[in-house]
Amino acid sequence: MKLQQISSPDHLRCIPSTDLPELAHSIREFLVSNVSLTGGHLGSNLGVVELTLAIHRVFESPRDAVVFDVGHQSYVHKILTGRQEFSQLRARGGLSGYPSRSESEHDVVENSHASSSLAWADGISRAWHIQGVADRSVVVVVGDGALTGGMSWEALNNLSEVQGRSVVVVLNDNGRSYDLTVGGLSQHLAELRAGTGRGAQQKGIFELLGLDYLGPIDGHDTAALEQTLAEAKSIGRPVVVHVVTEKGRGYAPALADAADRFHAVGVMDPDTGKPAGTGAQSEPTWTDIFAEEITLAARRRPDIVAITAAMSGPTGLTGFAQAFPERFIDVGIAEQHALTMAAGMAGSGLHPVVAIYSTFLNRAYDQLLMDIALHQAAVTLVLDRSGVTGPDGASHHGMWDLALMQTVPGLRVAAPRDAATLREELLEALAVHDAPTALRYGKGAVGPDIERVRRLPDGSDVLLEAADGAADVLVVAVGSTCRMALHAGSSLRGQGIGCTVIDPRWVLPVGPSLVALSSKHRLVVVVEEGIEGGGIEAGIRQQLAGTRSSTSLMTIALPKQFLPQGTRTEVLENAGLTAEAVVAGVIARWRILEEKAPVESTTTSRKEGPPE
Repeated sequence: MKLQQISSPDHLRCIPSTDLPELAHSIREFLVSNVSLTGGHLGSNLGVVELTLAIHRVFESPRDAVVFDVGHQSYVHKILTGRQEFSQLRARGGLSGYPSRSESEHDVVENSHASSSLAWADGISRAWHIQGVADRSVVVVVGDGALTGGMSWEALNNLSEVQGRSVVVVLNDNGRSYDLTVGGLSQHLAELRAGTGRGAQQKGIFELLGLDYLGPIDGHDTAALEQTLAEAKSIGRPVVVHVVTEKGRGYAPALADAADRFHAVGVMDPDTGKPAGTGAQSEPTWTDIFAEEITLAARRRPDIVAITAAMSGPTGLTGFAQAFPERFIDVGIAEQHALTMAAGMAGSGLHPVVAIYSTFLNRAYDQLLMDIALHQAAVTLVLDRSGVTGPDGASHHGMWDLALMQTVPGLRVAAPRDAATLREELLEALAVHDAPTALRYGKGAVGPDIERVRRLPDGSDVLLEAADGAADVLVVAVGSTCRMALHAGSSLRGQGIGCTVIDPRWVLPVGPSLVALSSKHRLVVVVEEGIEGGGIEAGIRQQLAGTRSSTSLMTIALPKQFLPQGTRTEVLENAGLTAEAVVAGVIARWRILEEKAPVESTTTSRKEGPPE
């Protein structure tokens, strides 16, 4: 049977076992040829081909629930469940790069953040148990990297509590998350794989938690996998099946890449694995600028330490780690631990810099609030991929951070508009010794610097000044929106509306110069790449409420919705966060003010449209 003939796991179970090696080879060819055209998570999927085949031959999805942690290793699962149209993978309207309930009944959980799958399995199996359902299994494919997250252990601690539940935890052990797996667990798994050390001499950690343990099993031996999974299914209680796989299996360029085994790739040449294009030097990214500046700062200051959660390369800390290995810490996929550990280090004479993706700050809000802010710890958070990120979709857009951070007392937040202000604001953050600080910036090329007209005493930058001091409209631009705000401001001036554009630089808490300027304008328009009703707009509103200003306030931001995947440009356009949308919204509101209609604070987005 050819790969194209498989539209469901039922077809797969009809294939003779002798044909499986050829099918596995076809799947790997399919992955390389298709993902090279779109970009996506390649290495992890190349490593789970035989494993996914075995799972779908032993278990009956969707009757048996199959959950992937992290969901980026689900491409083979998609192929085997009737989704072989990969031409628009991770593009607008195409297949998601993660499990998606809207795509298939075989996708039980939309899992795109690590370490949560075991809790899902516990919940699903408990529900079945309570309802008297005893003939279904939950299968969880969880990477050893995801087991570095504390939530995995909370779930493992609870899984053995109620017996009579068929939960098969397939531990996909390839020694990596994005970076190499770290910590005592990594050492323990290595001993289990080798059959040496304490793992061989006594019960392993999973058995000590009350779980059955089978393995380690060669994750590329389909027959052995099927036999072991069938045994696990028959046990009828929670069991860990330890499977050893090779990330990037069968693809020479991936295996030759010691850094991440082609964890995630862009469009590339499938034969060489090299990025497609002319090979010209690309523009520096926000991450590149941070990487340079933090390493320079650390050379001057021995108290600076850098912390990452399994993402040293993507967050720009590889150079730091090479230069200062004793001051670099990778905690694994454990953002909560990273923040509280940083608070402890800050209280003991160091200045920690925690570099994570913006979307992962959501997981550590309590630690930011109660461990860092409450203790006035001098910790600097660097939030990469803030705002709209693009093809990874709703779970990875960094659009919640400003709304979360504006609720944290004492936290100072900077939003650089270009490379110069990123360098400047990082150094300013590192100089703060009595409070936490945060920098947020986006994904991709940073672009040319944006010159200021003048700097106000508290550090805010005026980027465009209204002619003759006209106090009509003040546009407050936050970080990445400065460029579009300048285009909008120039357009408004061309239509006879006096417009000033200001970049607060440090956006939270709201500075006195911004409040003073706001109170002198008839209309203040906040443009921010965060959710509407949160962030700096909320801060300005609170500050103006304490004055007698008649200023009208509106914001143009991202709608409070889970935004779909697409290119960054597509997502911003669809959300109404463009220079044209700013101009249209301001003109509509300005007409109301000119007609002396009742003035109310409004929030506009493409989803709602400007007030009529």
